[in-house]
Amino acid sequence: MMKWLQKLGKSLMLPVAVLPVAGILSGIGYFLCPAVMQGGDITGAIPMIGYFLTQAALALIDGAIIALLFAVGVAVGMSDDHDGTAGLAGLVSWLMITHLLSPGVVQTLAGIAPDTIQGMAFAKIQNALIGIIAGIIGSTCYNKFKNTRLPDWLAFFSGKRCVAIVTAMFSIIAAAVLLFIWPIVFGGLTALGQSIAKMGAVGAGLYAFLNRLLIPFGLHHALNNVFWFDTIGLGDLSNFWAGKTSADVTWSLGMYMSGFFPCMMFGVPGAALAMIHCAKSNKKKIAIGILASAALCAFVCGVTEPFEFAFMFLAPALYLVYAVLYGVFTFVTVLLGFRAGFSFSAGATDLLFSAALPAAAKTWLIIPLGIAAFAVFYLVFRFMITTFNLKTPGREDDDEADDTSAKLANNDYTQVATIILEGLGGKENVKSIDNCITRLRLEINDYTKVDEKKIKSAGVAGVIRPSQKSVQVIVGTQVQFVADEFKKLCK
Repeated sequence: MMKWLQKLGKSLMLPVAVLPVAGILSGIGYFLCPAVMQGGDITGAIPMIGYFLTQAALALIDGAIIALLFAVGVAVGMSDDHDGTAGLAGLVSWLMITHLLSPGVVQTLAGIAPDTIQGMAFAKIQNALIGIIAGIIGSTCYNKFKNTRLPDWLAFFSGKRCVAIVTAMFSIIAAAVLLFIWPIVFGGLTALGQSIAKMGAVGAGLYAFLNRLLIPFGLHHALNNVFWFDTIGLGDLSNFWAGKTSADVTWSLGMYMSGFFPCMMFGVPGAALAMIHCAKSNKKKIAIGILASAALCAFVCGVTEPFEFAFMFLAPALYLVYAVLYGVFTFVTVLLGFRAGFSFSAGATDLLFSAALPAAAKTWLIIPLGIAAFAVFYLVFRFMITTFNLKTPGREDDDEADDTSAKLANNDYTQVATIILEGLGGKENVKSIDNCITRLRLEINDYTKVDEKKIKSAGVAGVIRPSQKSVQVIVGTQVQFVADEFKKLCK
């Protein structure tokens, strides 16, 4: 199970890699065009450029779009040979499920009105969990049915062409199951949110904890509706930006948003730095590339998905601790009286714009709170990673030794791939093909057909056999070229 989760986590890195650029564009855009958040006319060349950039960012960081990226990215990443057909299957599954469970279709099928809790549940069906489910369905169908042979009169639909058809059938079944399960889960979380709202600062901390904990499943929307909007008479976000104060409502206005600022602006960069320091020396540059941009996104505009999805499936225990830290800092922030709000997310951009609103209070506390969050997140993450050997970015099991210095003795990648394939017993003995930054990672059918001496004659640095069904060939940093040729030979 853990191996499967790690593979899922690795698959998510493909769509997650798209998000940092959207976060940066969003931060620059809001800076150049404050009217995007604050309202008012957008006039002049600079504001127009800012508006253009924010719209470009929204093309990628809208919740439904992120989920769509997950559907395609997970499908490709979880497939045996990372074929684009799997990505198409993931897209088919996503479109099928989200359409069948859209509010209009659900109202016709089950008579569920959009203004009920159940109706609200399906209004939020385009979320990360559904995207991941669609990707898993697409990749599973691809892996199982890509070599299917049909009768001659249906031969056109044999092999990879039948994958999308089979995926659609399984997606219909998944949608039928979710039709009954999804509103129950959503309604339960909404009821939980109503109970939390009566608990003051403790409730705010508990809400922040659950908000982060539910991010992987897309179910945080249920709680957000309770606290941020007028679902049960609260509307912390809507009232804050409407210019009201705590005197106009029955709670301390902003208490369900303020605690996210120190965590996102400073806590996430602290945790990212800890991960970079804990990365293997030969993977540190890769970790920096992933985590530094994610930290910048979190600080500037509160986009945390690139950071969270980089490790939540690789190290779920660490993600639980991450959610706990959000709860603790939200509790402390509420007690200290720091109040700020966001219309997009809790980054520096929203803090700057919300500081002038009537409900904002003690915004200067972001400095001591931020320093504390950075230090605590860094220390806790570093302790957890090193003590429990958690597999965060740069610490995965696919590269136990430092293979980056390995060099191929032969630069003819086609010849190298051909010799390796012969040493593995031919393409019939190869079950799946993958690669990390330095190694070919192969699954085989019959270990007795593997000739290590033959494989090494290709000029590779070494051969490792972790189990009877897997073979790792140490190629070095040129592995991608060899892997591409190897895949061609196995088709």
